[in-house]
Amino acid sequence: MSQVPHWFSGWLLQGLVHRPCPLCRQPLEPPVLSPRLCSSCVNTLLLPDRGLRGGSPLPWWAVGLYQGIYRQRLLDIRKHPRPERVAAFLGRLEPPSFSSTVSPLLVPIPSWKARPNPLPALIVAEARRQWQWRTAELLRRSRPVLGQHHLNQAMRRENQRGSFLCLRRPRGAEARQHPVLLVDDILTTGATALNAAEALRQAGWRVHGMICLARTSGEQKVAGRDLRSKSRQGDEPG
Repeated sequence: MSQVPHWFSGWLLQGLVHRPCPLCRQPLEPPVLSPRLCSSCVNTLLLPDRGLRGGSPLPWWAVGLYQGIYRQRLLDIRKHPRPERVAAFLGRLEPPSFSSTVSPLLVPIPSWKARPNPLPALIVAEARRQWQWRTAELLRRSRPVLGQHHLNQAMRRENQRGSFLCLRRPRGAEARQHPVLLVDDILTTGATALNAAEALRQAGWRVHGMICLARTSGEQKVAGRDLRSKSRQGDEPG
């Protein structure tokens, strides 16, 4: 077998290492192996270091606020999935910490639509790669729900009530060893997440909280400060 020329291996390594910013395509310094946003895009999207976190309506961790240019970027990749952008966004999030004896279980929130939102599956795949956590599809929709664009918080909760089924119960010590983190792209009122969590809890799972790309209304803690965002209009999830 012939050896690979040094110039070719050097070129290949350079191509693998010198990834550009997945949004603006500008070279990154220093060179990186995994997709990462440049400082200019981070500032434009107003993404905080280590992301956002909060405790209502359930514990949650988000990359940023669903507003401005970041909101438009998420809408764009929902229509035209770009795994490298999801990877770069998620790479800015400081995930919840667990003891060495616990391995979290990432569970995507399923859609009831024939053409489902592709982002939860992309987030789960990238979170599994970056954090080395387990994944499982434990939920399915029990029925269709109304579009929630113009529903208030109480109507959303009623709309989502009983709309999830858990596919199986935990086996042995599985619930204790593998607390569940729900995964979705956006957290708004929490109606969808709360009903998904309730279906899992009734089956015996421990739901630790939710991972998402963006958070709208509610309390956000960033470096000790509380932030609030305006509700998005016209395209809310639950």
